[in-house]
Amino acid sequence: MDILKQPLITEKISAMNERGVYGFIVDKTAKKPEIKNAVEKTYGVKVVSVRTMRYAAKRKTRYTKTGIVSGFTNAFKKAIVQVADGEVIDFYGEI
Repeated sequence: MDILKQPLITEKISAMNERGVYGFIVDKTAKKPEIKNAVEKTYGVKVVSVRTMRYAAKRKTRYTKTGIVSGFTNAFKKAIVQVADGEVIDFYGEI
């Protein structure tokens, strides 16, 4: 099971990166200690705290030529990770 799905790269999270706070989309069943271990192992940093948020699926409706199509967006879980002072995660290093 892959715990870290993708890093969050938004304006708000990018502003928090300067203070050592990073965001990730994580597996819906991942617990805080699992997220902490995954970030430490993947990026080689010391994690101080982990905060998580669950987002429910939202109903979406589209009006198409063939009729009305209804469905849901994907549910997901977001993790906000605080790393130790002086440590940095570089998401753009591989580019």
